[in-house]
Amino acid sequence: MDDDDLIPISALQHYLYCPRQCALIHVEQLWSESRHTAEGRLLHEHADQPRAENRKGVRTATSMPLLNLDLGITGIADVVEFHRDEDGEHPFPVEYKRGRPKSHRADEVQLCAQALCLESMLGCAITAGALYYGQTRRRMEVPFDDTLRELTRQTIAGAREMLASMRTPAAAYEKKKCSACSLLDLCQPRWLPRGARVHAWLREQLED
Repeated sequence: MDDDDLIPISALQHYLYCPRQCALIHVEQLWSESRHTAEGRLLHEHADQPRAENRKGVRTATSMPLLNLDLGITGIADVVEFHRDEDGEHPFPVEYKRGRPKSHRADEVQLCAQALCLESMLGCAITAGALYYGQTRRRMEVPFDDTLRELTRQTIAGAREMLASMRTPAAAYEKKKCSACSLLDLCQPRWLPRGARVHAWLREQLED
């Protein structure tokens, strides 16, 4: 698979959260910083400094490049812990997030994709990883069961199809989701939503 055909693992998180957001970022190359994204970037800065250390039977690597050619995905793991026991080392990926655990599974899919890369690269099975949330300052362990693995593979396939089409899906306004998106001003999901007519949109603007 050519490098141009590889999907960034971050695109999977964007796609599962909102396909239009994924297309705006990865097709149209648009980005806008918000307080939330800035806080997330600062949280990652510590983990994203490449280094390795050993402590109490755990070897920790940060900013580790990832690749799975069979699935066509690539990325960088925030942290990979290698836990040692009598059977050897067992990789345990850890992804850093600024907020709190979500009601959707986008963060879990991103982490599972990292595990699929590590399994391909290291030739081993990985049973679990963790998401660290900055607001709670706690880890949430994520088991890589069959359901999550299948959702991750479906997300890869869906994202690949959308990105290959080079088309941005139409906006579908969801108040809670859209208000939390840093691309709200660029996306403008309330402008001519799917199926709306021009006069209906004009009337809505006058009523606001």
